[in-house]
Amino acid sequence: MNQHLDARQLEELKATMRNRSTQLREEIRQTLLKSDSEQYLQIANEVRDLEDDSFADLMVDVNLAEIDRDLDELRAIEAAMLRVADMSYGRCEQCGTPIEFRRLQLTPFATRCFDCQASYERTHYQRTGHTL
Repeated sequence: MNQHLDARQLEELKATMRNRSTQLREEIRQTLLKSDSEQYLQIANEVRDLEDDSFADLMVDVNLAEIDRDLDELRAIEAAMLRVADMSYGRCEQCGTPIEFRRLQLTPFATRCFDCQASYERTHYQRTGHTL
């Protein structure tokens, strides 16, 4: 077992991840159903001009982005559950120190401690928008 997490803490985190996994799967299912709904098909079939076509494309893109976001989080949760099984859960992948319980409560699939995550975000930050 994890030395820095007691059994109650680990069970709480596992339950949180199981519940979120179930919720994400349902959200993905609902988004797919929404994409296939008659209302969406009706809009797509009634596309008559470029503006309508752009709107239909936007709807598809938004649905795909929602699914991608949910799938990314679901994969992160599944990877965290594998770390629970191999007893490496709750340790920073970068420095090896225990990840704070409070951080794991907020982000149970976290792979880095707060300091390493902050450093990662500073060095991997990508500026978006216009640049000179």
